[in-house]
Amino acid sequence: MGLTLKPPFKGNKSNLPSKLCERCERVMTWRKSWAKNWEQVKYCSQSCRDGKPRSTARAF
Repeated sequence: MGLTLKPPFKGNKSNLPSKLCERCERVMTWRKSWAKNWEQVKYCSQSCRDGKPRSTARAF
C-alpha cells in the first residue's frame, strides 16, 4: 500500500485580488466560487448579507 501525497500548491496566493466587506470591513480574498460575479460580491458572509448585528463583547 503506497501512500500518495498531494503535491504542494504552486500558485501565488498573494497575487489574488481582494476587497473590503461593505458591512464589517474585513478583507475578502478572491475565491474560485466568486469567479463569475466577483464585481457583484459585497459581503464576506451570509450574516453580513443578512445585516444581523455582530456582538463585540462576550457576556460571561
